[in-house]
Amino acid sequence: MNIFLDVLNENDYHLGVEIHNKSKYLNKTIIYLFIGSLLPGISFANTAENENYYKKNERNEIESVKDGLAKTNLKKRVTTFTKKNLQSRNTPPLISENTNKVFLNTAINTARLNVVELSTIDVKGDSSILGSKNLQFKLPSSFNTIEQKELNDNHVMTTNEALRKVPGVVVRDEEGFGMRPNISIRGLNPTRSTKVMLLEDGIPLAYAPYGDNTSYYYPSIDRFSSIEVLKGAGQIKYGPQTIGGVINHITPLPPEKFGGFISYTGGNRDFLNTKLNVGGNGMLLDYTFKKGDGARDNTNHNIDDLNFKIIRDLTENQALTLRTNYFSEDSQVSYSGITRAEYENFGGQYNPFKNDSFVTKRYGTSVTHDWQVSQNMYLLTNIYYSYFDRDWWRQQSNSAAGNIASGTGCNSVGSAREAGQRINSDDCLGNQGRLRAYETYGVEPRLSINHDLGLLELSMRIHREQQDRRQVNGSSPRARDGTLVEDNYRETNAISGYISNRFEIDKFSITPAVRYEHIENERLNKLNGAHGKNILHAWVPGVSVGYTPNDQITYFAGVHKGFAPPRTEDLITNDGGAIDVNAENSTNHEIGLRAKPNSKSYIETTAFYNDFRNLIAVGSVASNLPALAQGEALFAGLEILGKYDFDSGFYSKAAITWLPIARQESAFRRVDNNSIVANSMEGKRQPYAPKQTITAGLGFRNNSWDGILELVHVGEQFADFAETKNVDVLGQNGVINSYTIFNASVNYKIPQYKTSLFAVGKNIFDNEYIVDRTRGIITGMPALFQVGAKIDF
Repeated sequence: MNIFLDVLNENDYHLGVEIHNKSKYLNKTIIYLFIGSLLPGISFANTAENENYYKKNERNEIESVKDGLAKTNLKKRVTTFTKKNLQSRNTPPLISENTNKVFLNTAINTARLNVVELSTIDVKGDSSILGSKNLQFKLPSSFNTIEQKELNDNHVMTTNEALRKVPGVVVRDEEGFGMRPNISIRGLNPTRSTKVMLLEDGIPLAYAPYGDNTSYYYPSIDRFSSIEVLKGAGQIKYGPQTIGGVINHITPLPPEKFGGFISYTGGNRDFLNTKLNVGGNGMLLDYTFKKGDGARDNTNHNIDDLNFKIIRDLTENQALTLRTNYFSEDSQVSYSGITRAEYENFGGQYNPFKNDSFVTKRYGTSVTHDWQVSQNMYLLTNIYYSYFDRDWWRQQSNSAAGNIASGTGCNSVGSAREAGQRINSDDCLGNQGRLRAYETYGVEPRLSINHDLGLLELSMRIHREQQDRRQVNGSSPRARDGTLVEDNYRETNAISGYISNRFEIDKFSITPAVRYEHIENERLNKLNGAHGKNILHAWVPGVSVGYTPNDQITYFAGVHKGFAPPRTEDLITNDGGAIDVNAENSTNHEIGLRAKPNSKSYIETTAFYNDFRNLIAVGSVASNLPALAQGEALFAGLEILGKYDFDSGFYSKAAITWLPIARQESAFRRVDNNSIVANSMEGKRQPYAPKQTITAGLGFRNNSWDGILELVHVGEQFADFAETKNVDVLGQNGVINSYTIFNASVNYKIPQYKTSLFAVGKNIFDNEYIVDRTRGIITGMPALFQVGAKIDF
């Protein structure tokens, strides 16, 4: 490969990359970046041999390279280069007196320009945790990306729906809008996504990833342009949660030219989604308003999501990205599921709690500084802050009669529910307000250095969390104030570091890495002054190996230590005492391959074996069902992702997970009294770990039309450690039957008007199916039918 520069005048250059024998089809392809002083653009010149024979395949590869270069934002990086400052660097002269085409030495200059070989070094505006797109195929860890086109063409409504397209990921529904997803990776309990590290643009997304890693806040899926899922040893770069995987949500890059779109979607169950996206000159404003009824009666949502993003050059080799967002939710959402008798008498959509309320506000901002320090050194620094406030007023937290709010008539209401009688929640003169406020902030520099032995990466994070947690008991069904019965302040301070080096030997790579976590937790009971403190530290090593014999296949394998810290409330009692609970600790293995035999097909398959010396299991946080427990466990299975495009215009995709082993290796014991959780024992299956899940789609594209039919299947699963098959009175234990639903979407594009029309169906056959028993029976979303339009400008 050679890089060359055409000098046209003092302000305009053609920067080119000449690639020799890179693939079967691209024997010689020259890629031009036309760089103007104000509005740079990208176009491509093709000089490949055998053009007629390979025309179609070559075009696909050119588009792939184009996408990779666009993602690295190379055109933005070189717009500041001038004839003068190019010659001012300590490199051989780049511009000859005799010719305006200059070939640059790849080994010296590729690092500075961030092209192809060194694109693993992050570049401005790129928030991927997987590195640049043109090198992801060689990544020695399992990963998947849900691209913007797939999100848009399928009109994905929730994060739950999006993540089901990834093998190894199971997402349990809750209220129907995906605002509180319960995400499981490789068999782990999905409750509140506590086993997953969530990021947005590479920055922690959860409001308390150390002290309370639960997902009561989750942005609307409409905010993101793509979603990345990283598993295997590569995930230890992004702690503290390293037992399951990392999910990174990527926001769109601001455009240089003015433009954007507006969209409208409406449907049954009072669904409405309106979106405005407008930007230019390196700025982007994005606003989404979404509302509609949830999966059950007395459930509706109103969501506002406002985001602003700007990227600015500071110097020729430094840039700054500023993100700021505001999110609010004002919804009617209950916490409790329903009893067995209620389900049998009134159906799965029944929910009697008409007075419950869920209100959140979240403000967030972050600054990312990109600095190309030298030809071989790149420093990225993230500074972030968020404030999250949540008020959830509800009358009952699970289906047990004794769990209902205190107040006149409440016990009778709870008992009537267990008996399967239709109740009026106004007859219970009381409720509970679970009120939370979190502040989270930190700084994380990441340094990448290319050297003779490979790529060295180092990072450090200084992170702080503050929690204010109160419970107020009201004396009426709609009370929003009352008696303060809990007032806690919790604080977490964490310092972490990471170092890895990717050694490359011919077609092999090996990447040893280690992470260090130092975590200090404190808890103060403001009602009685009780105070406690806990200090935890851990080393988290890992190694991954890759082998890419050609550009059609990569083999990879890895092993790493899984680590996840307990929550602050699980370490320190309300009276300041210590709790005998250990951090989650596992040894995780994977081996797999990814292949693209030709331009039409892609397949990735990964076998995993995760051995837990300690796994923390908890059901409902509020109702403490089951009680916090810990024990040994083993998870092993196979993930398969396949894609194939037919010549006829049809295309297909399937994500398959097979989990034959999700086994308790010891009886799980309650942390509070060391007693065995009811009927837990070695050899029994873990709860909420279906043996098989499948998401498969068959689509068809023809000129302006595009449509797809999608199947989602989730296998049978248990709701407790005892493998209970019969449903109990409360609906909290018992088998959860397998279910299959179908989704469909049709798009029609009108290019001359820059308009797209679409129709969408979710669960089109209106199947009723149970998704959760943690707090009583909760069912999935009934059939949804929507139509809409999107207009670009």
